[in-house]
Amino acid sequence: MSSFQLSRGTPRSAFLPSPVFVGIVALVAVSAWMAWTGYGNVRVDVFLLVISGWVLSLCLHEYAHALIAYFSGDRGVAERGYLRLNPLKYTHPVLSIVLPLVAVVLGGIGLPGGAVWVDHAYVRSKAKQSLISAAGPATNVVFALLLAAPFAFGAGRDIDLYRDASGEIVVGGSHGAFWLGLAALAFLQVTASVLNLLPVPGLDGGNILHPWLSPPYQRAYNLFAPYGFILLFVLLWQSRINVWFFTLVGWIAGALGLPDGLGEIGLFFMRFWSDL
Repeated sequence: MSSFQLSRGTPRSAFLPSPVFVGIVALVAVSAWMAWTGYGNVRVDVFLLVISGWVLSLCLHEYAHALIAYFSGDRGVAERGYLRLNPLKYTHPVLSIVLPLVAVVLGGIGLPGGAVWVDHAYVRSKAKQSLISAAGPATNVVFALLLAAPFAFGAGRDIDLYRDASGEIVVGGSHGAFWLGLAALAFLQVTASVLNLLPVPGLDGGNILHPWLSPPYQRAYNLFAPYGFILLFVLLWQSRINVWFFTLVGWIAGALGLPDGLGEIGLFFMRFWSDL
């Protein structure tokens, strides 16, 4: 029996990437080329690179949850289309795609979303339940490490922003626009990694702990879980907590090799509709 056809005869097609995901990958590749070559309006190029790259990471984040759930016993994730990397199959496309995109565009933060539904009745082990929840944040951590690696080896050190005689913003340095976009994506992955690992009910960090709680605490957790996003917004809305959060993110990004402030600059730069 093929490795793609495990128990219950899951068809090979259930594991094939969807055309939607292939289109997202193509958009990432094209926008990366545009930013690398400075094609057209470089701020639009960086915007497309950051947005498409972020959607790609969201798809892989949710795919990681579903894949570990599948091998932990919930074969239903294949029937629900979660293993095809199609964001249109998510249970809450608005929470999973639209809201995180709005948070990136307006707030420069990698907001976690709620997407794949896992039937934990088929997952018999507490460790496996925690692993399912941890799989998503793990993809953000891997993305952050991969995206930050070029900067750790000196990429983007010569980036310079200035205005030309006509007042247009020009990015100096070797492939400066591309490195700005990559730095912005790396910064977003760090914010997503931190947020997803917070022990907040309803978020991945809280779900990692949930199986190990006593029944009374699990009931209390389940009561507050639907409001985890609201709690997260309330926390980040507090100016002092917001400063602490971004200070922590900036420190982690710097430890990974990102030049100081480059990720934040990239996020401002991609907002082509506003002046710098």
